[in-house]
Amino acid sequence: MSNAETYKVVQKIQEYMEKKLSQPITLRELADVAGYSPWHMSRIFKEVTGKTPFDYLRALRLTKAALLLRDSETKILDVALDFVFDSHEGFTRAFSKEFGLSPYKYSKFTPPIQLFLPYKVYNTYIELHKEKRKMSEESKTKSVFVQIVERPARKVLLKRGYKAEEYFAYCEEVGCDIWAVLTSVKEALYEPIGMWMPKHLVTPGTSLYVQGVEVPLTYSNAVPEGYELIELPPCTMMVFQGEPYDDENFSDAIEEVWEHINHFNPMIYGYEWDPEAAPRFQLAPMGYRGYIEAKPVKKIGK
Repeated sequence: MSNAETYKVVQKIQEYMEKKLSQPITLRELADVAGYSPWHMSRIFKEVTGKTPFDYLRALRLTKAALLLRDSETKILDVALDFVFDSHEGFTRAFSKEFGLSPYKYSKFTPPIQLFLPYKVYNTYIELHKEKRKMSEESKTKSVFVQIVERPARKVLLKRGYKAEEYFAYCEEVGCDIWAVLTSVKEALYEPIGMWMPKHLVTPGTSLYVQGVEVPLTYSNAVPEGYELIELPPCTMMVFQGEPYDDENFSDAIEEVWEHINHFNPMIYGYEWDPEAAPRFQLAPMGYRGYIEAKPVKKIGK
């Protein structure tokens, strides 16, 4: 079996697990999904994801349980039973081992924690191994939606790298788990973002590209070790949103929007670029909504 086929099978198991989080799942059931013996399925799954099928499933269930505790008033026992834990005690032990605090303390204080947010292995494998293509005429003419949004004064909880100027270099420097911590922040104003910092916000020895999440000025919850909380003034952002795309083609979708931005003249809207006003940012690429990126602007003459 080729590497691509292996990754495709493992992603099929990933997707099956996500649909069955609230139901019991057996090893034989997962093996049937893969079309292999339980032993062979378990072996290739761990080779690709770094976790056994049940360790992966447990981590996924605990993350969904944590988000439910964060965002609702559901009782801990009910959450435990919803995600196929046999008892309050068993759920508490598993939760404490995964996140370093009990579900009671988490539901009460909701500090940032390291969630388990695995990527789709086959989509990523295909994207990383396909040949670089030239921008086709078809992709050049795809629609990009543009809008102006106002951002209020706010704080940003962020993690800096060392030299990174883009996402992949950033992950090599600090790992790919930062997003999972940022996603756990209850007080977030919006979803987590990747940011290219203005020159005046790049501290010596740190990266241009960082990841963070915007929170209110009143944010007073924990700041995880190695993270930083900075304040940003109000700003105006020009947001670019590409067309929906297949998830395995995320890098092509990003390049298409970048191509549009590079040739875009904001003066047609009465604005000009204002690169020092705020970080340029990107949202997580999700095929169903198109790639989204924003750059700071100001009214011409201001």
